[in-house]
Amino acid sequence: MPKDSTSSLFDLFAALLEYPSAETTEQARYCLEHLKPTHPETAEALEKFVRRLDQLSLEKMRELYTVTFDMQPLCYPYVGYHLFGESYKRGAFMAQLNEAYHTFGYSAGQELPDHLAVILRFIGLDVTNRSGEFCQTLLNSGLMPALEKMLKVFSEDSENPYAGLLFALQLFLAPTPEKELTHA
Repeated sequence: MPKDSTSSLFDLFAALLEYPSAETTEQARYCLEHLKPTHPETAEALEKFVRRLDQLSLEKMRELYTVTFDMQPLCYPYVGYHLFGESYKRGAFMAQLNEAYHTFGYSAGQELPDHLAVILRFIGLDVTNRSGEFCQTLLNSGLMPALEKMLKVFSEDSENPYAGLLFALQLFLAPTPEKELTHA
């Protein structure tokens, strides 16, 4: 199934929220260029992330990723964790995600189903999926509240580039439900 430009942006944001690789900086620049024409405010926020990545070696990027997402529980990149903590409700949420993924022939692979990157790729499968009731609920009641909690750990003038990435993602996701919402 061919991807539209919005689906491609979901994939790019997902890639940037995974453990850094040799391609991360190039993916960040590519995402920035694709955001500029249609999402200038989001591009401006992402630019801080890109500028900072340009200053870091791959080793330093990986270290920063680990410190940001693996060592600070408030910044874990797991949506279910932010919504439910380590309770049985998170397990039920992940089971529901796996069921939805299975319906679309999608897999979380080696990652937990509530990982931010996994969810972004799922929502970005195509416009029909993205505008469906399940994905709209996942966006509005899952991703957006989780991102809000994640961003609270960063000060407004934070030097951590992931603050810029998460803020850019929040800006990118905010208009999506309004543009594509089919169920009011």
